[in-house]
Amino acid sequence: MVADDEASRAVWLGPKGAAKTAKAGTIAIDCSTVSYDHAREMGRELNARGLIYIDCPVTGLPDAAAAGKLTLLAGADAADLERARPYLEPIGSSMRHFGPVGAGTVYKLINNLMGAIQIAGLAEGLAIAEQAGLDMNLVLESIQAGVAASPQVQRHSKRMVARDFSGATFTAALRHKDAAYAVKLAESLLADKPIVARAAVEAYAKAKAAMPDDDEGRMIELVSRRK
Repeated sequence: MVADDEASRAVWLGPKGAAKTAKAGTIAIDCSTVSYDHAREMGRELNARGLIYIDCPVTGLPDAAAAGKLTLLAGADAADLERARPYLEPIGSSMRHFGPVGAGTVYKLINNLMGAIQIAGLAEGLAIAEQAGLDMNLVLESIQAGVAASPQVQRHSKRMVARDFSGATFTAALRHKDAAYAVKLAESLLADKPIVARAAVEAYAKAKAAMPDDDEGRMIELVSRRK
């Protein structure tokens, strides 16, 4: 489980890559969030070497990982996934098999793109409320009880209002990377350009430039600055 396409490629196919010495029939499981093209390419490359490649990105915060309660998003042949199950069950409490190699990555990119859109939109909404002088405790209470209160919104709204970014779990740079991979996929599949998704990528490009290794929730500090 590594950060991006380049890191994944290095692990499998680099000078000391695992795929170069693994025996035929070895199960190669990549839990990284990578691009769709990369996942399919690794499937082809590793299959050509006699390995069984499974893309299996995950969702869940670090506490879920520590407790072995991640959600596993698999792309694999069904029989291959059954062979891999004993190695995946210790880290996950549920597994969702979306289809062949690459399918797990498609869903993970959708999931993280929606997260980027929600967090960026939340930051703008809270910034508007702050600059307009609203009672932020009441704003927070209303958001938490409202129809837009997804788990992402519930978690980040409290942190943004309090400006408490201790215990960071995901950086602006990683969110930008995932959203950019998702937009690339969307552009290959959708007739119309993904306007909302592109806006999220642009927002996180700014956050990445300003604070690449900081918590993604610090988006609020970028958008709350007055003109």
